[in-house]
Amino acid sequence: MLDASALRLRLSQLGCGLFLSLPLALWAQPLAAVDNVDLDRYLGTWHEIASIPQFFQRDCARDASAEYRRDGERIGVTNRCTTADGKIKIAKGQARVADKTSQAKLEVTFVKLFGWLYLLGGDYWVIDLAEDYRYAVVGHPDRTYAWILARAPLLAAPDLIAIEARLREQGYDTCALLTSVQTGGLPLRQKLCDTVTP
Repeated sequence: MLDASALRLRLSQLGCGLFLSLPLALWAQPLAAVDNVDLDRYLGTWHEIASIPQFFQRDCARDASAEYRRDGERIGVTNRCTTADGKIKIAKGQARVADKTSQAKLEVTFVKLFGWLYLLGGDYWVIDLAEDYRYAVVGHPDRTYAWILARAPLLAAPDLIAIEARLREQGYDTCALLTSVQTGGLPLRQKLCDTVTP
C-alpha cells in the first residue's frame, strides 16, 4: 500500500503523462496571417510551387496556377492545371475579404448555386508574403491546407528554404507539403522537407 507522499508522486506522474500526451495541435499557436496585403498587387497569376495535396487537385499532374482578378467588390479566382493526359483542368471561384483591416484573410468558394455560396467555401489566409510580391504562402487556420505560390514557375532556393523554415515556425509539418511539377520549374514531386535539405 502506498503512503500519502508516494500516492501524490504517482498521481503527479500520471497527470504529467496525460498532460504530455495531449495532441501537439493543442500546443500550437494560432496561425498568423501577414499584417497587410495590398490586393491590387496580389492580383494576377501565381504558380504553385508546393502544397499539401488536396482531393480537389487529385487530377493535376503539373503546371498548377491560380489567377486572381477584380470582380466588382469580390475577387474572381481561376485555378488551372494540366492533367496526366495533357488536358487543361479549370476551376472558377470567387473570394471575398474576411478581414478588411489586413486584407490577409479571405474566404474562397467554388460553389455557385443562385450566387456564390461562401458557407461551402474555405478560409484562405496569406501567412507569408515577399515584400515585392514574388512569392506568397497561403494557409488555413487548422493547417490542413497550404500552398506556396510564386510569380514565376521556379522559386529561388534561398526563398524556398526560408519559407520552409517559417512554415515550421507556424506549426506546419513541412513533410506534408509536396513540391509541384512546373514547366520551367521543379521537375518532380517530393516532400518539401526533403527538397530544402542539403
